[in-house]
Amino acid sequence: MATRNYTSLDVLLINLDQAVRTLFGHPTTTGRPSPAAAPPAELPPGEQRQAARLMRVNHTGEVCAQALYQGQALTARLAEVRDRMERATVEENDHLAWCEARLRELDSQPSLLNPLFYAGAFAIGALAGAAGDRWSLGFVAETERQVVEHLTSHLKRLPATDRSSRAILEQMREDEARHATTAMAAGAAHLPFPVRALMKGVSKVMTQTTYWV
Repeated sequence: MATRNYTSLDVLLINLDQAVRTLFGHPTTTGRPSPAAAPPAELPPGEQRQAARLMRVNHTGEVCAQALYQGQALTARLAEVRDRMERATVEENDHLAWCEARLRELDSQPSLLNPLFYAGAFAIGALAGAAGDRWSLGFVAETERQVVEHLTSHLKRLPATDRSSRAILEQMREDEARHATTAMAAGAAHLPFPVRALMKGVSKVMTQTTYWV
């Protein structure tokens, strides 16, 4: 099958459509069922608020992951790397859908700051892709490594009775670790310490603000 050559306008509209679907619609998923298949347990009000805040942070993290991968796919030079980014995007959509569904069950909603974080993450992803495919893959590997750490900390902070949220985060952690391993195996470059520290700082800003807003 011949590969279609997209015009600049095509690319703009495709990315705009992906942004709208990510922020306000229903992006394409793999069709995997949510790990939280069992009926959710009723939580005391305080525990429900805590779980909702943590899941809102995780939902925003998946919004950022979508933007990062889309930005990187836009500027990736090798078709193989671009395909990897696009496949990862679809799997990350599963996480996005699971977190959003869990937020509804917790009588909460996504962060109001999502459009702002999406725009910033897309720009960072595009810059990473433009730096070269090895650096772009390195950015993926480091991002996913930090996400695994973040999810591990949230699993410790979740109410013990919130088995639904826990099941979602455990599956997400498994997927993110696999994405990092795949990126390293594909030839990812090891990012210098200042870049890794900056990424961690930006992530901290995101997590601390979306916990409340």
